[in-house]
Amino acid sequence: MSEEELKQAVAAARKRGEKVVMTNGVFDILHAGHVSYLANARKLGDRLIVAVNSDASTKRLKGETRPVNPLEQRMIVLGALEAVDWVVSFEEDTPQRLIAGILPDLLVKGGDYKPEQIAGSEEVWANGGEVLVLNFEDGCSTTNIIKKIQKIATNKLFAIHRFVR
Repeated sequence: MSEEELKQAVAAARKRGEKVVMTNGVFDILHAGHVSYLANARKLGDRLIVAVNSDASTKRLKGETRPVNPLEQRMIVLGALEAVDWVVSFEEDTPQRLIAGILPDLLVKGGDYKPEQIAGSEEVWANGGEVLVLNFEDGCSTTNIIKKIQKIATNKLFAIHRFVR
């Protein structure tokens, strides 16, 4: 969905009196923690927007080996979740400009942020909206999944190397 299409969808939702919730992230390798977080965010309103970091933005924030999954695939997977109404991407390192253009009724972020640290919080508050931090599930992270895969791959390579010698 383009930014302009999203703005039109949000305007229509507001005309119907619906509460619009927005969150953002990389959502590289989707896991149970993501799904739970997004379901909880959706319960706080009538519509959920998920803003997703572009591949270039992800690379700048997470390093050269990320993302594992390209933007188009991440957006397809997120869009297939029951909790998610609209998915939009952004190129910047933070979604502040996008949030300022959408001005959701509720901005949510997961993790150990303080509300005032969340990109776009000032704009949302200035527009009369709310900002909330939701807890993540312990142990669920894309980084942990990647480390586990790397460990398995390293162990297999070591075993193959020993066998070949």
